[in-house]
Amino acid sequence: MLTLGVDPGTARCGYGLVAGDRTLSSVTYGCVSTRADWPLGTRLAKIRDALQALFVAHRIDVVAVERLGFARGLTSAAEVGHAIGVVHLVAADHGAAVEEYSPPQVKLAVAGHGGADKRQVQGMVQRLLRLPEPPRPDHAADALAVAICHAHSYRSRALERAVMGR
Repeated sequence: MLTLGVDPGTARCGYGLVAGDRTLSSVTYGCVSTRADWPLGTRLAKIRDALQALFVAHRIDVVAVERLGFARGLTSAAEVGHAIGVVHLVAADHGAAVEEYSPPQVKLAVAGHGGADKRQVQGMVQRLLRLPEPPRPDHAADALAVAICHAHSYRSRALERAVMGR
């Protein structure tokens, strides 16, 4: 299973592609950056193009995106919402399901508690994916964490279905 994790934003949109559902490995990760002085449509188009390229290069099964949490302000929340919309649109264009996870859900799945700080999450992402160093930038590490959260959640749901006979 190939899971694309996304840490949405219009200034910096992190992405991380993870393979597997038991033993996980990192396929690729990075961050799409846009300039604040660009029109919103141009910024969203750059994010769309980067996500499209990932879908063209890889057979992505599912997309996991970090749900909008607490934003510093209404404008920030709206911009994150726009980026989440682009993620849903690109995934739909490629027939991939999208699952959203809150920041505490991601932290709990990766670090073992919902109040973990960025360094703890980054360190656990490094360990879980057996990376030689912590993934950078932070937005890429967060995107990998979202993908790991989905993989763990997917595995839990599969076990539950097996036990329940569904």
